[in-house]
Amino acid sequence: MTSPRLGRRSFMLGAASLSALALAGCASGSRRIAAVPVDPRASIPPDVLAMYGAMPEEQFPIPAARIELVDPMYWRQEVADPTGERPGTVVVDTANRFLYHVAEGGRAMRYGVGIGRDGFSWSGRARIAYKRKWPTWTPPAEMIAREPYLEPYRRGMPPGIENPLGARALYIFEGGRDTIYRLHGNPDERSIGQAVSSGCVRLLNQDVIDLYNRVKDGSPILVA
Repeated sequence: MTSPRLGRRSFMLGAASLSALALAGCASGSRRIAAVPVDPRASIPPDVLAMYGAMPEEQFPIPAARIELVDPMYWRQEVADPTGERPGTVVVDTANRFLYHVAEGGRAMRYGVGIGRDGFSWSGRARIAYKRKWPTWTPPAEMIAREPYLEPYRRGMPPGIENPLGARALYIFEGGRDTIYRLHGNPDERSIGQAVSSGCVRLLNQDVIDLYNRVKDGSPILVA
């Protein structure tokens, strides 16, 4: 006959074993769920992705812009004109990092831009004397003096996707003289909305191509 003490002891040991097995079963049966990476472009409207898509038909094919790196306020868009300037005028609002091309009917196309850092900026009224596709970049002599590594380009850097002027350049003249400042393309999305250049106004390549197609030679420009 089994003693009550032994029976209770056996029962407790059995219960402990069952508990251990149950816990072991939980441990072995659990799965670590891998985090699913979130596509940062998933929330971007398809029309914006298309607007900043690849441009393989260009002389030097342009890759799609990583538009997810740009604050949405700087994406190209048509807005009510806040400038009061006449249609055809280009206005650069340096404080807010916007460029406007004034259209008819109180509207304007607005672009996000990067501007010149302190000490390397220009402002005033002038005109866009002419435009160029895939321009050659020639750094000014004073820039070469500050940054000697640019010496190989004293006579110009050939056009291309790595050229600092990008896919298009619009040349600003004041009183018939070249100001040395440009509106130009740029492949660096992180520069949009920043003060980073040596005075020129940078737009994403997709945006500067759009602007180039709208602006006529001789158009007025206000940089303020």
